[in-house]
Amino acid sequence: MAKIKIFSLGGLNENGKNTYVIEVNDSIYVFDCGLKYATGNMLGIDYVIPDFSYLIKNRKRIKGLFLTHGHYENMGAVYDLVKSIKELKIYATKFTKFMLLEDGVPEKNIIEITPHKKINFKEVSIFPIAVSHSCPDSVMYVLNTKDGAICYTGDFIIDPSMKNAYDMDLGKIAYVGKQGVLALLSESSFSEHVGHTSPSHKLSSYFKDAINKAEGRVLFLALPTHIYTLQDIFTGASNMHRKIVIMGKKMQSVINFCKKEGYLEFPDDILGDLSNVEDQNSILLICDDRENPYASINKVISGYDKFIKLRNNDTVVFAEARYDSNEKTLVKVENDLAMNGCKIVSLPKDKNILLHASSEDLMLMIKLLNPKFYIPVKGEYRYMVGNANLASELKIPKENILLKQNGDVITIENQELIDNFETIKVNDILIDGNSSDDIGELVVKDREMLSENGIVLISATLSKEDKVLLVGPEVTTRGFIYVKDSKDMILEIKRISENIIENNIDNNYVDYNKIKTEIRSELSKYLYDETGCKPMIIAVVQEV
Repeated sequence: MAKIKIFSLGGLNENGKNTYVIEVNDSIYVFDCGLKYATGNMLGIDYVIPDFSYLIKNRKRIKGLFLTHGHYENMGAVYDLVKSIKELKIYATKFTKFMLLEDGVPEKNIIEITPHKKINFKEVSIFPIAVSHSCPDSVMYVLNTKDGAICYTGDFIIDPSMKNAYDMDLGKIAYVGKQGVLALLSESSFSEHVGHTSPSHKLSSYFKDAINKAEGRVLFLALPTHIYTLQDIFTGASNMHRKIVIMGKKMQSVINFCKKEGYLEFPDDILGDLSNVEDQNSILLICDDRENPYASINKVISGYDKFIKLRNNDTVVFAEARYDSNEKTLVKVENDLAMNGCKIVSLPKDKNILLHASSEDLMLMIKLLNPKFYIPVKGEYRYMVGNANLASELKIPKENILLKQNGDVITIENQELIDNFETIKVNDILIDGNSSDDIGELVVKDREMLSENGIVLISATLSKEDKVLLVGPEVTTRGFIYVKDSKDMILEIKRISENIIENNIDNNYVDYNKIKTEIRSELSKYLYDETGCKPMIIAVVQEV
């Protein structure tokens, strides 16, 4: 019998950062390693990744990282993890491997796998099964142990009409269920959606109608990793006598690879080039980005794009999901497009770009696998609760439905749950720009303070020999007050600072730390009394 631990470093009660760890005795198996995109209140942070401290500390026990598909919420933090664990083995299907290489992950770390081929380890085996998602070559994983199988679904929908690289092998899933499933980790993102996700994800006829009604050019905004949606755009544009121009190197690279590997099917003569951008009947496929949403179309609206100038008969189609965090940005973009005379086409609420399992999909997966323990993962907590309620409706005992937070450890011994309240320390690692170092919450707090109240800089220069004040104190402000209209306040700030400096010079000795502390303390009180604001105060005192 095995001692099994299951916990998450990210992905529970949040959208993104999916990283799930399963320990079987002394071996560690990691499933997915995603990032979470920063929201508007993160002030310059680009994205968030899990805290990998536990994995780094136990790196010798890690047998591998197993990725379900090539979306950044599930594989976007792999590059950051590999920089810390250079020997890490990463198991990924062909398209996911391509996305990893695009992100700079070393090819020597990647082991390409195919669905339905077992990966053997000493005490366990891992079996990938093809599932249907908006990303080709998506898989779920079955971790076979002596005590039964542990299944992790990744992202999926159930749609028998999806074929080839988007097909789902329901027969193999049912077979695993017949063999006995100890635990099932299943996604929760669409648990509140009633029914099946299919056929609301079929958009080719919708896109075709939008193209048919367009008087001039059609600009499609799409995410480069939603390949199934890109296929619907190409299908909708077929036989329209319009050329599709792919804008952006990233989109071009992804489409070229997908065309070569058969993930996308379209006639070669449908593609145009930059010479077709100005054509009245062209279709421009614009690469959008979850990290910086609507940046490409904003560039066009502002007139800074080198190739595209908006016309009042252009039609702009938002071929991507709406996210709550981007709602304000999207409304502004739509207003700007309307002012340019463009026609705006947004997906109606009954259509889905995101191919996640709705309630009937989730219940069918539960019925097929019939797990002893059910663990809702991936999504905000209310969605996880909705997922748990679905399992309860299917008569899984409530004590066997395990709702957890990141870091909470589920321990199973001899097929029985051991509730020992163990937790793993988890944190958000905030990434800004190209740096892989954690920016930290204090830096974000500083940025928040600067954005709300501004900064006041006090600078002064003392004589090195006799410790008398040579220059200053000078006052510089940014984002706090308009200096020309606040002369009296500036004079008072100088007076307070000068008194503090002189009071801390004693017998040719200057206590610089005390000067800086007292300036911050006294000026904070004064400025709050005068303005009701608490700007960041920095004191710089030097000798010459």
